[in-house]
Amino acid sequence: MGKLSLTSFVTLDGVYQAPGGPNEDTRDGFEHGGWSVPYGDEDFGRFIDEVFGRVGAFLLGRRTYEIFAAHWPRVTDPGNPVASKLNSLPKYVVSSTLTQADWAGTTIVRGDLAKEVTAIKENTDGELQVHGSGALAQSLLAHDLVDTVHLLTFPVVLGTGRRLLAEGAVPTAFTHTEARVTSTGVAIHTYELAGRPQYGSYELPPDAA
Repeated sequence: MGKLSLTSFVTLDGVYQAPGGPNEDTRDGFEHGGWSVPYGDEDFGRFIDEVFGRVGAFLLGRRTYEIFAAHWPRVTDPGNPVASKLNSLPKYVVSSTLTQADWAGTTIVRGDLAKEVTAIKENTDGELQVHGSGALAQSLLAHDLVDTVHLLTFPVVLGTGRRLLAEGAVPTAFTHTEARVTSTGVAIHTYELAGRPQYGSYELPPDAA
């Protein structure tokens, strides 16, 4: 059974919307698209290559799928570690509205999310990877379907935009397993699902006063 990993780019104030370009996602009048681009460097590229080196299949939301499908099939260099995997491996797109998916190897996923994704994980060798796909990521986290989170926090505050971990998220605890910082200041942290949070208090008990 494969593990499901989520790789997400966020700002310091938690925004995930449109990291890759000004026209990527302008919902709600968002005007800051492309905010991650100035921070790309060799450290960032090395990490992405590592992630794609473990992939067995992709699970994407409709918006991210359409962004990827408009670009990556045109990248035909077999030596490109991202394009070669995206173009050759199975891709599952979760959507209730998409009626056709022309990118080779794509399956449209409908119905019970937890049931469908669990079945896909069981039939995947290697990681089932989610990239971007903020709304899908929120649903997967709410169902405890994400095993590993790679959270890349970029040193920028935008003040507006859709947030990955918004109010109402299911309380969840993670174990921190890895950290690194790129030369441009992107903090890359990896977390493994641990279950529900535990709670305590810093208040002294009455008999300790």
